[in-house]
Amino acid sequence: MRRDGRLSGVLHVLLHMAEQRGPVTSEVLAKAMQTNPVVIRRIMAGLRERGLVRSGKGHGGGWTLARDLSAVTLRDVYEALGRPSLFAIGNRAEAPACLVEQAVNGALDRVLHDAEALLLARLGEITLAALSADVHGRLGRCSGAHTTESPDVT
Repeated sequence: MRRDGRLSGVLHVLLHMAEQRGPVTSEVLAKAMQTNPVVIRRIMAGLRERGLVRSGKGHGGGWTLARDLSAVTLRDVYEALGRPSLFAIGNRAEAPACLVEQAVNGALDRVLHDAEALLLARLGEITLAALSADVHGRLGRCSGAHTTESPDVT
């Protein structure tokens, strides 16, 4: 089953944006995420609605961060993406007549609910500032072998 990589991709882009001195265009971000600029504009519009990014039009326009990295959690970004499914596991049938399947569904539903609550709580504890600090620590250990200067770097 295919995994949803939007959260990872958007976090990647936001961290690159944090390294920029000015706005970054949808075209540059699309290149970094290996997608179409229309997809980027749609994703970034959701982030803008949540107050995570700003957009400017015209020459010199593009996307910028609207909040300090320490004020944005991974959960904030996850929710701005529309709360995509966290797990690929699901029930075979939602309203089964079979008592065995009802028992299986009940057990899975409880476990998945608990796991989701734990994951969301943890996502709420990690800020973009913490990720940025991790990136800069890795850069220091790599002696500049990899850079964050351009959103084109993956």
